[in-house]
Amino acid sequence: MDATHAYLVWLLPAAARWPSWLVVALIAALPALACFTFMSLGPLIYVYAERKISAFMQDRIGPNRVGPIGLLQTLADTIKLLFKEAIFPKKVDRKLFVIAPILVNVGAFMPFLVIPWGGRLQPADLNVGVFYVVAIASLSTVGLIMAGWASNNKYSLFGGMRSAAQIVSYEIPAMMILLVPVMIVGSLSLHDITVAQHGGLQNWFLFRYFPIVPVAFVTFFVAGLAEVNRAPFDIPEAESELVGGFHTEYSGFFFAMFFMAEYTEMFVLSATTTVLFLGGYLAPHPALQQIGAVPLGWFWLWFKAWGLVFVMMWLRWTLPRSRVDQLMHIAWKVLLPIALVLVVVVGGLILVPATANGFPWDRWVGWPLTLGTVGFLLYVMFKALAWSRRRTQGLRAPPRQAVTP
Repeated sequence: MDATHAYLVWLLPAAARWPSWLVVALIAALPALACFTFMSLGPLIYVYAERKISAFMQDRIGPNRVGPIGLLQTLADTIKLLFKEAIFPKKVDRKLFVIAPILVNVGAFMPFLVIPWGGRLQPADLNVGVFYVVAIASLSTVGLIMAGWASNNKYSLFGGMRSAAQIVSYEIPAMMILLVPVMIVGSLSLHDITVAQHGGLQNWFLFRYFPIVPVAFVTFFVAGLAEVNRAPFDIPEAESELVGGFHTEYSGFFFAMFFMAEYTEMFVLSATTTVLFLGGYLAPHPALQQIGAVPLGWFWLWFKAWGLVFVMMWLRWTLPRSRVDQLMHIAWKVLLPIALVLVVVVGGLILVPATANGFPWDRWVGWPLTLGTVGFLLYVMFKALAWSRRRTQGLRAPPRQAVTP
């Protein structure tokens, strides 16, 4: 809030003489407007990126007609959806039908308010930030159930019920994993959790109690995939079974709102995972935290979160969709026991003075593992790009003439 006030006075010097109630209102409105703008425009980039990534994985070109290399394709699709007619099927509950996508977006947008982007760049630093994220994100579940019920369509209702069963099931191991960084830090504030990982990549919680906390990281990320209905856990909208699931009867901008919420939730989940395990806005090395007087915390949080968003897209176009029984089996018989064991083990290690701050080898595993993983991924990507380039050149080459004897 102090940083917002300083920026407001710098932008409008006359604001120093305005009434206090007006200044407080503007200080609250500016971060909210910035968050809403960022989260509203973000899906335009996410959708374009996913279409290009999926095209590359499936040996296609992807969007390339509207704008340079198809950059304006998503914007054109958005404008089209804005002007399409919103169709209300017969005997739908109109009030609930309209409220449902709004409620889903509220649950997707509101957690963004407690994500720290820098030392003083955070819309609201709540001392119960972790609890706030879990509580507010649950509103999306209510919206999905409401959409299925209000549509007066059995496929939509099945999709809503599937969504409720899936999200409730995976929220349990996810919330238990949240206790791991909370116990290590002793605070529910996302800012405090980030600050506790200062000093470089080797101090990130991903490498604390190695290899125990990395298992917690993977468990939390997998449970998060299910909570945002991403493949291979996208059975609430399984088109091969339910047409479109909970949004079968939606059209126009109402339809677009569900996808805006999905991609927003993807970024919020990635940003939250980054704060809990990957140092949040902290750079891998303290020397990279800023350039001169320009802080780079916002860039590092965005960069790490985008890396996790890419992994979500990667998994969607790599893994097949799970069946309902497989999905429940993973939640209750795989992730939940792992989460229970992790909470007990980490809690016990924290109580032992010799391991209260981690294992002795924790500081030595971060950089080698990170550099090795990044190097391997870059090698695989360059090989894939080289193969794609050779294939493209082969397709463009003129066909060979048949040699007649």
